[in-house]
Amino acid sequence: MTKKRNYNLIFGIILSSFVVILLTVGVFWTPYNPDTMNASQRLKAPSAEHILGTDNFGRDIFSRVLKGGVSTLWISVSTVLVGLIFGVIVGAFTGYYGGILDEVVMRLNDVLNSFPSILLSLVLVSLLGPGKKNVVIALGLLFIPSFARITRSEFSRIKSLDYVKSAKLIGVPSLRIMFVHILPNTINTLLSTIAIGFNNAVLAEASLSFLGIGVQPPDPSLGRMLAESQTYLFSAPWYTLSAGGMIVLLILGFGLLSDGLGDIE
Repeated sequence: MTKKRNYNLIFGIILSSFVVILLTVGVFWTPYNPDTMNASQRLKAPSAEHILGTDNFGRDIFSRVLKGGVSTLWISVSTVLVGLIFGVIVGAFTGYYGGILDEVVMRLNDVLNSFPSILLSLVLVSLLGPGKKNVVIALGLLFIPSFARITRSEFSRIKSLDYVKSAKLIGVPSLRIMFVHILPNTINTLLSTIAIGFNNAVLAEASLSFLGIGVQPPDPSLGRMLAESQTYLFSAPWYTLSAGGMIVLLILGFGLLSDGLGDIE
């Protein structure tokens, strides 16, 4: 591992851990009720009372950023898990067995990857309807092809190694070879892909909420906060910077983590 990659991994772990711990605290505690409005406190600048200021309804922005970040984290983790589980299963079978199954599934993957993911997510969420669960389903379906392709590539490479051939010769069942002997050797590659997928999920969820078809009120959402703060970009810049800053921290932390993990041999 190069020195640069070492630093990327270290800083990625530190930054992503900090954000995850902060948002975990937000699950159990916030300084104010994130939904409580106070007309007399509208658009107050950051202070000791409200460390990130208040929004156009007088709600504490720090509390809303914590809760909105929790929603984004939950949706992103759930999305990646859906894509990972089904993508690994599809990639394992196509990579191990090859043949017509491999050709058909990979061509389908190519078709899906030829469309902008944000466009497909908009279509799927529009069909399913807005809301957290539907966003997870829509984005999870879109993440399956990328995990399937990575897994398929790894299985195609590893299945030709001597230890796999030996396992076949002594009659080890195919499913055991696939998920006990081969899958553990793909972990390093999958970890990097998971971190990249998490970044993409954060951006996709924020984009959908920004457009009004993701997380619905009264639940706080980082993307919706960005949309609401546009009107006050110059009069109350802390509103936009708070929500945008949390998104940047999430993406930067896991981006560095992905970069570092990708260089581990």
